[in-house]
Amino acid sequence: MNAIAITPANADNPDLIALYESAFPKEEQIPYPDLEGLIDKMNLDFRAWYEGEQFVGLTIVYRRADLNWFWYFAVKAELRGRGYGQSILERLTAAHADKPLILDIESPRQPAANREQRQHRYGFYLRNGFRDTGVGKSFEGIDYTILMAGDGTFTQQDYDDILQSLRRFWSRMPEEQDD
Repeated sequence: MNAIAITPANADNPDLIALYESAFPKEEQIPYPDLEGLIDKMNLDFRAWYEGEQFVGLTIVYRRADLNWFWYFAVKAELRGRGYGQSILERLTAAHADKPLILDIESPRQPAANREQRQHRYGFYLRNGFRDTGVGKSFEGIDYTILMAGDGTFTQQDYDDILQSLRRFWSRMPEEQDD
């Protein structure tokens, strides 16, 4: 399995865009054209994963001075359950072993139509070296659980600090100009 770094120059990839837009709920997506513009501005580690010539999945990690925030991770639906996710996750955690790797997932404890899927995803991360931090958040009626790989701890204050930093970043972003 190999990864290709995605930059603004090669981000216009139809397979990548289709997976990104289909794998995540709309309310959790940064619009793809905006995401392309953030790759360099936010120091994102955006990768497309391939098995030979076959596109398998994508990952996006927001690299910070204190930790790495695992924003997006998806394997093509028809390839799930074949070990690709585990292989990608092993490579990604090794690449970011210098700092804790944090991610949030839909809570496996919240009653939901996709609760079984959430529990499966939660178990996948636990089996692959992540641990539950006990920190959570709610967004638009969905509870999220924060997981972590690597040394250290992650607190609600850590999460609040990240959110504050992101708010400051977004407030400095210029408004899109109408042409």
